[in-house]
Amino acid sequence: MTQPGAAGMKTGRIRAKLSPSGQTGKLLMSDLSQPPPAAGREQETAIALRHLKQGGVVALPTDTLYGLAADVFNAAALRRVFDIKGRPVELALPVLVSDVKQAERVARDFPPAARRLAQAFWPGSLTLVLPKAPDLSPVVTGRRDTVAVRMPHHWAPLALAAGLGRPITGTSANRSGAPDLPTLAALQAALGDAVDYIIAQGPPPQGAPSTIIDLTGDSPVLIREGILPFAAALQVCNAG
Repeated sequence: MTQPGAAGMKTGRIRAKLSPSGQTGKLLMSDLSQPPPAAGREQETAIALRHLKQGGVVALPTDTLYGLAADVFNAAALRRVFDIKGRPVELALPVLVSDVKQAERVARDFPPAARRLAQAFWPGSLTLVLPKAPDLSPVVTGRRDTVAVRMPHHWAPLALAAGLGRPITGTSANRSGAPDLPTLAALQAALGDAVDYIIAQGPPPQGAPSTIIDLTGDSPVLIREGILPFAAALQVCNAG
């Protein structure tokens, strides 16, 4: 196992060191999209992007949970995500984007209600279920005609999706059916040998799930209520 050094990036399967910045306490949600002051953030982003561009899988913090990131348009990378998690192929993978344009790339339709919700709550803990784009692999969507899309409020997934130029997967970084991994140390112990890289820079996830709203029908349907109240989302939808 090699570590990134101060003098530059080393080749091979690289792991980030467990750093104090990865173990900081909870921050306000408004702080999560801001990059930490640690000088290693840019290096970690560059290393992670190198792996993603080569079809790798990167574990990273998000605003909700630790996640597994892979290029949603790379079939081999998607298979690795399922293999790492032991996830049944009929279960869809959530998609993380860096902006609305990326959301439009994976969704066939981005209706006015989706635009209002994105403007009000993205980046943040809101996942939108939309009709999938024709060129999005059915592996991502569990062979359904819909895709779950979110713009997270954390610098790490935003930097990877923006740097890759394409959306990334956002499934939780744990074995399928197992509890969510609450700390960086737990993540390293459970998946450190399975993924290509772990972003150690914080802030750590908040641990609260996103609210999921299905916009494929005539009216919004709540799939899961998370940190964002459904009533607040409905108010925005009905304002149009």
